[in-house]
Amino acid sequence: TDRQTDRQTDRQTDRRTDRQMDRQTDRHTDRQTDRQTDGQIDRRTDRQTG
Repeated sequence: TDRQTDRQTDRQTDRRTDRQMDRQTDRHTDRQTDRQTDGQIDRRTDRQTG
């Protein structure tokens, strides 16, 4: 029974950390792509207005 509960808690914590990492990396990539697209749009509008 000890081994079983160990495995269960391992699985649970693994899933939790996986989810956290997923969220972090998602946010990270989102921010990066946001910055890139923002920068591109900014440059384009600059060229047009300039």
